[in-house]
Amino acid sequence: MSGRKETVLDLAKFVDKGVQVKLTGGRQVTGTLKGYDQLLNLVLDETIEFLRDSDDPLKTTDQTRRLGLIVCRGTAVMLVSPVDGTDEIANPFIQPDGA
Repeated sequence: MSGRKETVLDLAKFVDKGVQVKLTGGRQVTGTLKGYDQLLNLVLDETIEFLRDSDDPLKTTDQTRRLGLIVCRGTAVMLVSPVDGTDEIANPFIQPDGA
């Protein structure tokens, strides 16, 4: 072993590409991944935050806010996914009201 720590995720393939990041506390942002380190600290450019619903803080709205260049601390990152190639689908586990 070299003693060098490696991250579980290989984010190299996402550098200079659009990613969606979910953070602890419910915040959700999208931007262009510019850099990262082994602690999962992320540098995102052209970042847009999706604002949360004031009635239900667990839901995001269509309202957005431009943040520009940001650093996401690795301890706050819960999910990193590419923007391209992902589509939102209906939840298959929700039961219809008549069932």
